[in-house]
Amino acid sequence: MLLDMDGTLVDSDASVERAWITWAGEYGVDARTVLALAHGSPAASTVRRLLPGLGEDGVAEAARRQHALQYDDPSDVAATGAHGLLAELDRLGLPWAVVTSADGRLAEARLRRAGIDPPLLLTIDDVRAGKPDPEGYRRAADLLGADPAACLVVEDSEPGLAAGRAAGMLTAALRGLDGDLRLLDLGQLAHLLRTESGRRTTDLRTERR
Repeated sequence: MLLDMDGTLVDSDASVERAWITWAGEYGVDARTVLALAHGSPAASTVRRLLPGLGEDGVAEAARRQHALQYDDPSDVAATGAHGLLAELDRLGLPWAVVTSADGRLAEARLRRAGIDPPLLLTIDDVRAGKPDPEGYRRAADLLGADPAACLVVEDSEPGLAAGRAAGMLTAALRGLDGDLRLLDLGQLAHLLRTESGRRTTDLRTERR
């Protein structure tokens, strides 16, 4: 199972939005336009769309500034109810990883604050292209030794879901988005895993008889 971080495992929406609103004021961009584009994409990708006239050095500096605003504002970051799902994955022995558009410093800080210690973490620092490019999800599957077709990507944004589909993986979608599974929350996914594992255990016991 390959899980997005912001909005999926970690509730950081308020922090992210505050940072982008401040950034928009500094760069003279309409805040509503920024918020409509920013969710789920790497900061540099969002900057390129908002300020197409910037050169690569300008994009890199603007993205660094946006990240810096988030580093300074972790106060209300918390887990989304992810611990029940992660406990179920560990109980079943299912490999899992976090694949995020955040950089390493921000991802580690948020996961630590939420009490989540992933066995594998891939950030925007680890790939050449961020979501919706499938590189991050493909690399995570490779590092886990998993067939992409046997992976489930759990996401709450269109760029993330597009990345999962492009990687040849099944998708589970939050926030009313469309995926192979549509989830109300991570608790629902944990329940599905428990139900399916219980059914398989019952079937195995029946076969042995």
